[in-house]
Amino acid sequence: MKKRLNIIGCGNLAKTLAHLWAKQGVFEIGDILNRSEKSATTAVEFIGAGQVVSSIDNLHHADVYLIATPDTHIVEMCHSLATSGTLQTGDIVFHCSGALSSSELNAAVQKGAMLASIHPVKSFADPEMAISTFKGTFCGEEGNEQALSVLRPAFEAIGGLTFSVDPDHKMIYHAASVIVCNYLTALLEVGIQTYAKAGIDRDTAMKIMQPIVTGTVDNVFKLGTTQALTGPIARGDASTVEHHLKSLSEWNNEVADIYRNLGCVTLDLSQKQGNASEDSLLALKKLLEH
Repeated sequence: MKKRLNIIGCGNLAKTLAHLWAKQGVFEIGDILNRSEKSATTAVEFIGAGQVVSSIDNLHHADVYLIATPDTHIVEMCHSLATSGTLQTGDIVFHCSGALSSSELNAAVQKGAMLASIHPVKSFADPEMAISTFKGTFCGEEGNEQALSVLRPAFEAIGGLTFSVDPDHKMIYHAASVIVCNYLTALLEVGIQTYAKAGIDRDTAMKIMQPIVTGTVDNVFKLGTTQALTGPIARGDASTVEHHLKSLSEWNNEVADIYRNLGCVTLDLSQKQGNASEDSLLALKKLLEH
């Protein structure tokens, strides 16, 4: 028999997962609890299954509970679930937060529940699009192995690719996604502003950047970061880096600091690459750490 799933906090992520699970017959979708009955009704309509409940005390029993509220409310809602009288020994309670570990659900352990967390590394801003593109999404998992033995195949059934995350460093794992996604966007914005200082308008800068950026990204995933590295630090060209730093510092110290900090990471890659001489690497180290 299919396990029954209740959802507390059915926003874009939960709606997407529940729709896919219902379509594939993975779970029987049970109760949907949102802050308002209107939004819960909208979620049920989107999923094509489930029923609206008005409060946590009205939840019917389920085998699996997904708490998909904003991170700041997960602990509170888990405590409310644990004290509602709904949970039974052997039930599974999980969340999909990328920043919080499954231990945030410890209130449910006192009722005999098993805890887990599975975080899909994906944007769910548009649930319709997320449904059609979920296949191939990497999903970071951690928690009770018995719980994961149920949840892992549920995510895999809708195209998820699961991998293990160290729960003690969950916040660092989440920060990694911010760095490679959000901060990459921010870094490109800094690049546009730097081009602008050289008299190049934004539209032209974007056109200049596109082949450089896409080519670099392609090389990183084809060759790895070390072999994909090019430029003055890879060559050991300390003179060019010195002039870059001087010009940037005279214009904008914050941009100069970004150049310097990322230059230190680049220097490590250059050392691994092995194309620059030891003397040039030492000169670069002095420049970048000044």
